[in-house]
Amino acid sequence: MKNRTLKMRGIFCAAVVMIYVWISYAAPPASAAVPTEPSSVKTVIDAGKTYAPIQPYLYGMFIEHAGNLVYNSMWAEMLDDRKFYYPVAPQDVPLVHRDALPSQRTGLTAGRSRRGGMIRRWIPIGSPEYITMNASKAYTGDHSPAIALNATEPRGFSQARLALLSDKAYTGRIVLAGDADAKVSVHLIWGTGVSDRQTVHINKLTAAYAKYPLSFRSPVETRDAKLEITATGSGTVYVGAVSLMPADHIEGWRSEVIAVLKSLRSGVYRWPGGNFLSAHDWRDAIGDIDKRPPVWDPVWSAVQPNDVGTDEFMTLCRLTEVEPYISVNSGFGEARSAAEYVEYTNGPVATRMGAMRAANGHPEPYNVKLWNIGNEMWGDYQYGYMPLEQYLYKHNLFARVMRKVDPGIILIASGAMPDTMTGSKQSLKLGDKLVPDTLGPADWTGAMFVNCLDYMDMISEHYYNYNSHFDLSLAKQVPNDPGEPLVDWMRRPANHIRIKYEAYQEYLNRIPALKKKPVPIALDEYAYAGSRGAGNYKVVPAYAWNFHEMFRHSDVYHLATLTFITGTYNTARGQAVLNPTGMLFKFYRDHFGTIPVDVSGNSPQPKPKDPPGGEQPVVNAGSDTFPLDVAAAWTADRKSLTVAVINPTESEQTLGLQIRGAELSGNGILRRMAPDSLAATVVVGQESGVRIEEQTLNAIPANPKFAPFSVNIYEFPVK
Repeated sequence: MKNRTLKMRGIFCAAVVMIYVWISYAAPPASAAVPTEPSSVKTVIDAGKTYAPIQPYLYGMFIEHAGNLVYNSMWAEMLDDRKFYYPVAPQDVPLVHRDALPSQRTGLTAGRSRRGGMIRRWIPIGSPEYITMNASKAYTGDHSPAIALNATEPRGFSQARLALLSDKAYTGRIVLAGDADAKVSVHLIWGTGVSDRQTVHINKLTAAYAKYPLSFRSPVETRDAKLEITATGSGTVYVGAVSLMPADHIEGWRSEVIAVLKSLRSGVYRWPGGNFLSAHDWRDAIGDIDKRPPVWDPVWSAVQPNDVGTDEFMTLCRLTEVEPYISVNSGFGEARSAAEYVEYTNGPVATRMGAMRAANGHPEPYNVKLWNIGNEMWGDYQYGYMPLEQYLYKHNLFARVMRKVDPGIILIASGAMPDTMTGSKQSLKLGDKLVPDTLGPADWTGAMFVNCLDYMDMISEHYYNYNSHFDLSLAKQVPNDPGEPLVDWMRRPANHIRIKYEAYQEYLNRIPALKKKPVPIALDEYAYAGSRGAGNYKVVPAYAWNFHEMFRHSDVYHLATLTFITGTYNTARGQAVLNPTGMLFKFYRDHFGTIPVDVSGNSPQPKPKDPPGGEQPVVNAGSDTFPLDVAAAWTADRKSLTVAVINPTESEQTLGLQIRGAELSGNGILRRMAPDSLAATVVVGQESGVRIEEQTLNAIPANPKFAPFSVNIYEFPVK
């Protein structure tokens, strides 16, 4: 992910809930009794002039182990530190991040992760002196807790602040070893009374670790339940790992999250990073989930339990019917590891790594097609960063050995066009110009095209947009003008799409080999944090405009994954709903066509106010229908034409609409998102403030009106 000076890593942590207030708005059909005034803004849609198909990958999502993001928002595990990276100690004893550098410990108090809030910790029951962290009998990782027993005094430890729902079942397991006469009790406690608990008793332990099932049902709803593990007897009890999940989880994933993600039909998921990738070893996160060692993640300053690894990610893709896209570590990682990763996922059982996958319970190859070599390797903040000249060789080496394992894979290279190199100021690390010359010493993507073209199939590009912009004259990010017109605010993400398109056209002009072998863009990280902290509707028309700009250049943009998938839904009390961003993605995926057609107009977008470079393209993004933005496409079967219109302003707008090149039925449908407030939100358990409303039409409207900041999609069947 992008340079730390430009990135707000916390924006998509747990999906923030939103309430949307809906205003009903009807665009009158052409036959309506009340006539409409002719519009000065007109568009002509030529359905006979088509362009490259829109790839389903453009609706993709990105998910990264950014601290505890996956575990807090998607994975069903309820316990923190379930494999005992930290020692069991009283609450007032600071947790020691033993593998962190001193500079990384700043601000990490009592187990706080840089993402995901406070870590629930294990607290001794009784005197802490009876619990030690034993290295010689560690089940996984560096040590496991050992409980010195007493015949009558229960000794052990507990973890509090667990959330339970009424009449809901919870299942799990505990890994134990110990003396034969030890008696272990695992209690789920939801109150202070003697009866406010359920207990699982475990006897007849053995010297070797073994797994024992846990099962509970909560009669109450609470956010302050506790799991206690105690033992009596003689000798010692060792606890290797503990797990507790809602019983309705689906192969470890939260069932309510799987349901909303499946409804998105996202096309592709990119994983596992992101900045996380460059210090990650994929081999730490395969095999017996309880035996995988917890490790320190230096990128996000957090402990990784490694519960969600390759096999779990592939399960997520299978459950949601989404294609996987895997990134390999070209930071601290090396080519042999990347080749083995391809073999682990795609190799037959007869191969060494395929046999390992089969031994882990997955005999059939996953056949992963999409592979990303490295993440933002142009940034000196990446673990394993190296000079461009060296990285060019490293990329080609990775590509050769990975293709040797599976010649059919699609390789996506780590790129950074001049806009990215400028905004991150990495251009000054490689050259003496803030805005790099095309194919100059600081043009990372240009160098990749010139030197690595035979070893890539797509080029990875990223952007992040905030309530600020890069000022070329000041050479830094500056806050946007508070009085900035809404239409300009809405346009900012689409301008990132436009500037990369313009750069790509320049590469085509200068690199003859790129014309012979086109390498499309994979925008595999992007986000608009303009409504940071609110997660409200305001960003929705901006993301729609972002889609439109990619649709206009569907020959160049083949893949896009939003940062993060957790920013598309909200969860609470065991339920999940799509938030406005998720609703928008589903809206276009379900109702916009796949074969773009020509859109022209009489009102070009205004000329840019700022000079080109940084985040400003030469030509502003948008169709020639200012202040509206229009895109149109046939459905895949060409039985319907879809027309999408965004009104990114705070006032109602009218558009003169003419469609040619097709014989269409007037009996169409208008679907739209048009709340009466940009601050509209959605909350679990409450009536949704944002709805997708449908209106039946009996004619193609000639001068439809569009509500402020609305997103509208028409569907007109052919006659």
